[in-house]
Amino acid sequence: MEAQHPFMEQALALARGSTGHSEPNPRVGCVIVAADGRRVLGQGHTQPAGQPHAEIMALRDAAACGHSVAGATVYVTLEPCSHHGRTGPCCDALVTAGVGTLVAALPDPNPLVGGQGFARLRAAGVEVVVGPGAAASRELNIGFFSRMLRRTPWLRMKVAASLDGKTALDNGASQWITSEAARSDGHGWRARAGAILTGIGTLREDNPRLDVRHVATSRQPDAVVVDSRLETPLDARVFMSGRRLFIYSAVQDAARQAALEARGAQVVHLPGPGGKVDLAAMLRDLAGREVNELHVEAGHKLNGSLIRAALVDELLIYLAPKLVGEGRGMAHFGPLTDLSQAVAFEFLSSDRVGPDLRLLARIPGRDRF
Repeated sequence: MEAQHPFMEQALALARGSTGHSEPNPRVGCVIVAADGRRVLGQGHTQPAGQPHAEIMALRDAAACGHSVAGATVYVTLEPCSHHGRTGPCCDALVTAGVGTLVAALPDPNPLVGGQGFARLRAAGVEVVVGPGAAASRELNIGFFSRMLRRTPWLRMKVAASLDGKTALDNGASQWITSEAARSDGHGWRARAGAILTGIGTLREDNPRLDVRHVATSRQPDAVVVDSRLETPLDARVFMSGRRLFIYSAVQDAARQAALEARGAQVVHLPGPGGKVDLAAMLRDLAGREVNELHVEAGHKLNGSLIRAALVDELLIYLAPKLVGEGRGMAHFGPLTDLSQAVAFEFLSSDRVGPDLRLLARIPGRDRF
């Protein structure tokens, strides 16, 4: 358990407020405190991509309140950037403002930063302390760390199931096993993702939008469809203006591809074994497209393929207090010949959501990168 630090806790709370808005940038919060350690002079969190980072928002807040930040202590949940990306270097802005001390939760894993922000601040005479709030900040930005260090998104598989583990009846009917409260909660998890993925089977049976509707959001995640034979209907609801749609295929069909691209999709040809999409290559490709967290809402076949390929990092499961009997399971893979071959997870949390139970489980050690 990390030692409590009130101003870093405040910065972390601000960082959580940027969830669903800052992608693909990390979720960062910043609090500027007077040199006497008693007064908050300014605060802010990262804005949508291309807009100011947390440090700039906090500096602007202090200026709007008429506060000088000379000699102040800055609490920030990630190392200030040192490179020119969509915005200028935050470390330079802090130096220009004349702050005295920087307390950062942890270094930025982006190789374009990677300690250079700290180095430039120290070179300018700013005291730099690193460590408070590190675990919480890393967990909040686990997708960003995954993309920077593993070169793949953090893959979270969402499943809505009955108490006996069925996600649909044998005839494919699945709406709705869980409650409206669980569906709304699930949209909160959609909102924090960089992209939402499904397979062609689910697209045909449910015709999902793969969007965020039940919670407020300033952006819609990208949509991703695994469609080995390019069978996505041109009138599918997944086509939506103002967001990216990627369709990954294992075949090449120039006419079909042109029709899908005319509807706004980007078709990516990534053939793998057995005439299927190379799922591992797809994750690497999505990382290259700046997807931090990949939220999967697919059927039992694609879920099984992702688990079989060891690509799933985390499970988000909603269990309804009802029994279905025969039906489709959460993930189709195997058969196993021994229980020691089972894919093991560890529970992170369990919470009631309306009448349902929400479970969050993770592959042990998967977050050590």
